Amino acid sequence: MFKLDDISLVQFRNYSHAHFSFSRNVTGFCGKNGSGKTNLLDAIYYMCFTKSYFGKTDIQNAQQGKQGFRLEGQITLKDNSHHITCVLRENGKKEFGVDNENYTRFAAHIGKFPCVMIAPDDVAIITQASEERRKFIDYTISQLDATYLQTLIDYNKILQQRNSLLKQLADTGHMDENLMEVISAQLIVAGNFIYTRRSQFLEGFIPVVLRLYHSIATDEEKLTITYKSHLESNDFKSILLKNKAKDIALQRTTQGIHRDDLELELEDYPFKTTASQGQRKCLLFALKLAEFEVLLQHKGFPPLLLLDDIFEKLDEKRMKNLLFKVCVENKGQVFITDTHCNRLKEALEQLQVSHEIIAL
Repeated sequence: MFKLDDISLVQFRNYSHAHFSFSRNVTGFCGKNGSGKTNLLDAIYYMCFTKSYFGKTDIQNAQQGKQGFRLEGQITLKDNSHHITCVLRENGKKEFGVDNENYTRFAAHIGKFPCVMIAPDDVAIITQASEERRKFIDYTISQLDATYLQTLIDYNKILQQRNSLLKQLADTGHMDENLMEVISAQLIVAGNFIYTRRSQFLEGFIPVVLRLYHSIATDEEKLTITYKSHLESNDFKSILLKNKAKDIALQRTTQGIHRDDLELELEDYPFKTTASQGQRKCLLFALKLAEFEVLLQHKGFPPLLLLDDIFEKLDEKRMKNLLFKVCVENKGQVFITDTHCNRLKEALEQLQVSHEIIAL
């Protein structure tokens, strides 16, 4: 059993001070645009990830005119109650802790209280550059594997160091070759680990996405998802040696696992240019629900599921398919936002699930 029992927000976005308690499996937040529905979902996300889902810096989440904020939540996990606190001090320092013990590394919190968020702009995973798809894969694996997350953090730091050396060579004409060798060796070790872990994960993950896509879309188009990496056909050391001149010319490491991608195709054509809006949204929900299923299987309990403004994005048939999956088949806790209270009320009543609706 994993459940958010309550949450308090002080000086967070549009909330001066607010407290919400949750007694049902499904909670709907309804209200006009600007009423704070998405902000409340993001506060819940903070409890699980120590940061905003929307890429905002901590100070951007403080109420306008204020320098800090405070979030507190009570979570029940496997019959144990945990108190989570996130405080942004006026000096810009953030503190995050569980049961009155603050973390020295925020990354240590990731995966303890798993969470999946679906928001309107997530369609970028399908339509935008490879970085969006890598980020999605990395966030999912990081909730399953703390070693992966730390190795990813290390890789990105080492990559920055290597790129700085390449830029230094361009700026000064000199570079410490021994240091470049050491940094490249470290990059290779971290990169190989990440590539292997991504490959293992996606081998099981992609079939789940395909199954869910056809279930939500209720049609049989041929969808293919392929993991693409420079490391699939060459070892990382050879790649760095082969691209040395190019890296020096462009002042950055041009190949490696930081360029990995998921290739999406519909009937053997690129998905992003071929698929309709409805198909894109079905694939987005399939990716996110696959993330949900994998976390459930690995953790032994369902993660929190946060659904922001999804009613505007799907037709009624697909909406019912999705809500049945997340609210009926899923035994975990779901939070849904909508601008129309009546629409949300009717949709949840039709499903005959235990729910409450909070008007903001």
